[in-house]
Amino acid sequence: MEYTVKRLSGLAIEVRINFNYGEKYPFLLTSDHHFDSTKCDREKLKKHHNLAKEKEAGIFCFGDLFDVMQGRSDRRGSKEDLRSEYSGGNYYDLVVDDAVNWYSKYADNYILISPGNHETSILKYQETDVIKRLVAGINNKKNSNIQIGTYSGWIRFLLDYQGKKSGSISFWLFYHHGYGGGGPVTKGVIQTNRKATYLPDATVIVSGHIHESWHVPVVQERVKKNGVPFITKQHHISTPGYKEEYLAHKGWHIERGAPPKPTGGFWMELQVKQYLNNRYIDFTFFEAD
Repeated sequence: MEYTVKRLSGLAIEVRINFNYGEKYPFLLTSDHHFDSTKCDREKLKKHHNLAKEKEAGIFCFGDLFDVMQGRSDRRGSKEDLRSEYSGGNYYDLVVDDAVNWYSKYADNYILISPGNHETSILKYQETDVIKRLVAGINNKKNSNIQIGTYSGWIRFLLDYQGKKSGSISFWLFYHHGYGGGGPVTKGVIQTNRKATYLPDATVIVSGHIHESWHVPVVQERVKKNGVPFITKQHHISTPGYKEEYLAHKGWHIERGAPPKPTGGFWMELQVKQYLNNRYIDFTFFEAD
């Protein structure tokens, strides 16, 4: 898949894709890797990244790529949660350097990496921006163009399709690292209707943080300039992440009564189709588990 990425503003980027009409193109939507945690399922993380490489899929990480809770003055830290390779006086350097080496293998696939609450906490209390250091390290090493996102922001997908039919079509994706605890009953799904009211320009809305996995379409009525109403569908995605905290049966996750959580990401496949005289983007979402 051929695509170019450019920054539209401090809060938005554009991903311009050259399509063959009718073909499907995949993207891997992820968050909450917690890469440096002993509880990160690195085998699954590697599996999904390798699949993205095979599919030539673009990859996004919407916050908490790092865990970074084992710093000397971090009250959340636990010695048994510290990976042995990060045991040193330059803890943050060791974590970032290791991540640069690991993620560099997928530099051609990565489009954007944004911070989550774990990274903003380190920036606030330790005065180092680990996401900026990671992205700069990969881009310098691989001459890539990975973008640094904001805690929440926008991505415009512009599809230039070729073939018997040609043209351009676009949509907006809104991302937010996430907030709240998800709720043991609603699993955060209740937020979909709230977001639908204040994010009418987004066709896809992605968030993480609560480590839940779901896709909920919200149907809306809109109206054209000529007064003719039409129906649109807004896709809400919750990406679960790669940190498995339940099976140890101890620690903060267990002590607060949290249940087992899914792990993985979400695939988003795009295809340009036509119905009567209207061309549209057909979206397919399914779990990467």
